[in-house]
Amino acid sequence: MLNDELKGQIQTAYRTFLDNKSLKPRYGQRVMIAEVAKLFGGVKLDDDGHRDGDPAVAVIEAGTGTGKTVAYCLAAIPIAKHLGKPLVISTATVALQEQIVLKDLPDIQRNAGLQFGFSLAKGRGRYVCLSKLDNLLRENQSMADQQQIFADDGFKLDVDEAGLKLYTRMVEALGGNKWDGERDSWPEALEDQDWSRLTTDHIQCSNRRCGHFQQCVFYKAREGVQKVDVIVTNHDLVLADLALGGGAILPDPRDCLYIFDEAHHLPDKAISHFAHNTRLHATADWLEQLDKNLSKLLAQHPLPGELGRVLEKVPLEARDLKPHQQFMQQAMGEVADFSSAEDLRGNVRPQHRFEHGVVPEELVAMGLELKAGFGRITDLLQRMVDMLKEAMDGEASVGVSESQAEEWYPLFGALLARAEANWTLWTQFCLQDPEGRPPTARWLTLTDTNDIEVHVSPILAADTLRQYLWHSAFAALATSATLTALGKFDRFSHRAGLPKSAVCTLAPSPFKHAEAGLLHVPNHGADPRDSAGHTAAITEHLPDILADERGSLVLYSSRKQMLEVYAGLPAAFRERVLVQGDLSKQELIRQHRSAVDDGKQSVIFGLASFAEGVDLPGKYCEHVVIAKIPFAVPDDPVEAALAEWIEKNGGNPFMEIAVPDASLRLIQACGRLLRTEQDTGTITVLDRRLVTQRYGKAILKALPPFRQQID
Repeated sequence: MLNDELKGQIQTAYRTFLDNKSLKPRYGQRVMIAEVAKLFGGVKLDDDGHRDGDPAVAVIEAGTGTGKTVAYCLAAIPIAKHLGKPLVISTATVALQEQIVLKDLPDIQRNAGLQFGFSLAKGRGRYVCLSKLDNLLRENQSMADQQQIFADDGFKLDVDEAGLKLYTRMVEALGGNKWDGERDSWPEALEDQDWSRLTTDHIQCSNRRCGHFQQCVFYKAREGVQKVDVIVTNHDLVLADLALGGGAILPDPRDCLYIFDEAHHLPDKAISHFAHNTRLHATADWLEQLDKNLSKLLAQHPLPGELGRVLEKVPLEARDLKPHQQFMQQAMGEVADFSSAEDLRGNVRPQHRFEHGVVPEELVAMGLELKAGFGRITDLLQRMVDMLKEAMDGEASVGVSESQAEEWYPLFGALLARAEANWTLWTQFCLQDPEGRPPTARWLTLTDTNDIEVHVSPILAADTLRQYLWHSAFAALATSATLTALGKFDRFSHRAGLPKSAVCTLAPSPFKHAEAGLLHVPNHGADPRDSAGHTAAITEHLPDILADERGSLVLYSSRKQMLEVYAGLPAAFRERVLVQGDLSKQELIRQHRSAVDDGKQSVIFGLASFAEGVDLPGKYCEHVVIAKIPFAVPDDPVEAALAEWIEKNGGNPFMEIAVPDASLRLIQACGRLLRTEQDTGTITVLDRRLVTQRYGKAILKALPPFRQQID
């Protein structure tokens, strides 16, 4: 299928792009173009135009500066258009999504001579629900009218005046075609709690039965997505679509050419997508409110026939289930030994993990009671939702009007979603894991309000991705600057469940690491395993290490150590330090850039989120200091359950998980130094284990080829 005409079109597009931009070809970019063309152009088709044969999957690690977005677009777009199939580009972060839509694709359109249409696909939750907006506006307007009447009688009635103004402006902006209904394009910042009142999900949405369906901004956006050649979206939306069977939100996966950029996030995204949690006290309160509110609804609106009989049962079931929920909270409080743990992002939450995912029998018995109770409530609410759908379709025998059914549908859809989520959680919590398969991680977290949060999560996404993605897709490319660990693709392959037919390739970075950067491992005499001594050594030597640089970044694995070092520094040095947590990430970076632009020295103290995706080229980051090898916190419940399973099966979790993961994180951290081919600077790693331990030497060997200075 990759005929000479297609090859010529791709080669011409690349040559035209380089000429128009006055750029020179990059070896890594050419490698990537060839591999992407080979992947998408080598798929054999059956009579229906679907893939015939083994899964078509390729993995490409493209080093920083390769220009991978341009490479995969120039190769994939002509092939996708030739096949008449959509190209779906999925990213992990909003920043890259916006860069592709606002910068990269328009740049390719202008300079490569390719004709194609593209669109950004976002989830339903990013769009305003016109039905909810209409209801909120009417409710607030009614309250405002009543306020005047009550004021005349000497009474004060509180009205959400800010909300009324916001809803009015939104309606006017929509009516004047000055807003597309998308949260991100609204000119002002919107708080999450304010936006949540204005949006909906697929369970609450009445779809074509909604009186606003013809004007629905979400469905209009979806129609636009179906008509373009290239769809830019995110991993969460792709996974949500696949979980719904594929083709529910995005085009049918059997017709999609997928490109997963920032693909190293994909396994963790898949794990979190299929994880579940519930708060025991909050859910007990919800059951009480369910009982009271539906009893009140029945009193105000006596319902005839089957609808009324079904609705009458829901408060009774909620009332019966609430004590079981409270008993479970008490039992878990007695069983749990909450110990505080800090994750790589510096968050500390008390947790209790069930070893090997095995829950005590008495908790399983109580969990089965909750599963059964939520199952009964779910069944009743599902019947309610189905009957409301019938009423919206004009079925008069249901006993409620179309307008009443339309008003109630989102309410009962939301109740159904919460009941179903609890049923799913307790099903997974009580399930006995199959012998020989990776277990489910099960743990408890104590919240700030002393509520107990119950969690269940898969520990590997391999089976999920293998079943729903790799075997379903027409073809898929996974790419990132960091996919190898210790120089191999084994870690990603294992976690992502890559099929045996997958092809893994390295597209080298154009950066001349040995000329541009120095990797320094000084000997300050402190072992990171001696936390106090290591912190004292960093505090003592950091001012000298960063004496001359204009812009610097210091990365820590622990918030506690970061704050202790900051507190121990001389006052004069502290004045140039910006600490993560004091400001938003964007504001902290803005202040750092501004200080450097003003000729001042500026240092950012950051945790894991600053080790990836932070772009500080040139003078903004001339020195990266890494406090220690970024091993994962051993108390992370999913990682701990995975380590237990590997050890149980005769493996070495430290060498199979901890070391490869740390290698990957360290490479990402080192990647903050060189952002353009003109950048130069130094990386200092304050961890002698890189040179004294066998695993450390393996990690050191896998780092980019900077010239090294080992003291």
